Parts: sequence; C-alpha cells; structure tokens
Amino acid sequence: MTRDETDPIGLLGGSFDPIHVGHLQLARDAADQFRLARVLFVPAGRAWQKGPATPAMHRARMVELAIAAQPRFGLDRRELRRPGPSFTVDTLRELRQEVGAQRPLVLLLGADQFHQLDTWSRWEQLIELAHLGVAARAGHALRLKPALATLRNTHLGNVAELTQRPAGVLVDVTMTPIECSSSQLRSLLGNAALRADPWMATMLAPGVLDYIRQHHLYA
Repeated sequence: MTRDETDPIGLLGGSFDPIHVGHLQLARDAADQFRLARVLFVPAGRAWQKGPATPAMHRARMVELAIAAQPRFGLDRRELRRPGPSFTVDTLRELRQEVGAQRPLVLLLGADQFHQLDTWSRWEQLIELAHLGVAARAGHALRLKPALATLRNTHLGNVAELTQRPAGVLVDVTMTPIECSSSQLRSLLGNAALRADPWMATMLAPGVLDYIRQHHLYA
C-alpha cells in the first residue's frame, strides 16, 4: 500500500449555499498541516438544522467549480443521494466502512460549527469514527459549553497522533483568517447592485459567481 493510500482523508461538510473562499481556505490549511491525501467536500442533502436550501444540483455544481483547480479536493455526493435529513455521523460510518478500520479520517469543522457540535445528532460518536480538525484563529479564545470543553480537553492532541491513529484526536487547524459566511453572501447576492461589487468576486471561487448569475440564484 502506497503512502497516499494510508495518509489521512479530510471531510468537509456543509450546505455550501454558496461555497466560498473560507471553505476552501480551511480545506487548504488542514490539508497542508495534517498531510491529508485528499479533502472530500460533502454537500448536505437536507441540513436538518437549517431552512430550505438552494437545490442540490446547484450547490453540488458550485462545489465542482470551486475545487476544479485543486487536485487534492473532491466532491462526495453521498448525502445528496441519501433520503431524509443529512447526519454527519451516518456519513462517517459509511466512509469508515469504505476506507477500512485503520486509515485516519479527519472531520474538518469551522469554529462556529464546533461551538454548536453538541446539537448534532449522536455527536458524541463523531470522535469515535474520525479525528476532529477544528479551525482556530490566533487571538480568539474558545468559550465552550461544558460538554464541548470536556471533549476538547479529553481528546486534544497533535498531528503526529492524528496520522498514527484512525480516530479519536482533536487537533486545531491554524487557519488564515477570512471574514466571510454563506448567509452573508446570500444576503448580498440578493441585492443587484451589491452582486456586481468587485468584492464579491474575491469571496467566491472563479466560476462560482458566474454560475450564480447565470442561474439567477439568491436573486
């Protein structure tokens, strides 16, 4: 088995409605710091904690456009094909069966996602199926709820541990700061004047903004 077949695999889930440069930066930083063989972007079919999303075909296509120039990145459609709400724990169980018991899996989380992790379905099982790579910002102290503080204190480790074990370690991702969110972009894209603002093109990967305009998304 080659090194590429044993290196960790990263998993980055979300609505990606739309995918933006913050998602890509987290994936790049984690891939570099954790020596990930690849990062799978997993659009949620139906994100049960959020309202109605843009149709899956559009969100998947925007991910494809955003990662087209990134050879380590791939699109995983399993949650789009799965009926019912999308639960990350189910996706990790499927992936674990596919890659085997020993290959490290790393679930990548933005800081805001980690702060709400205890609201996810069967969240305590996530660390049993994968490592957690949590975005960290320099100068921003974590203020966690007790259950999440316990999870962090119990499982906090380093990259060496992450590469030597299949799951069970929490490691911070030192992420290049990018102030951007999908909800913010949806709001701005709904304004015709702001949609044409050059700043918008800096927040969305090449091709994504053109796709949004072409299909009149968020208008």
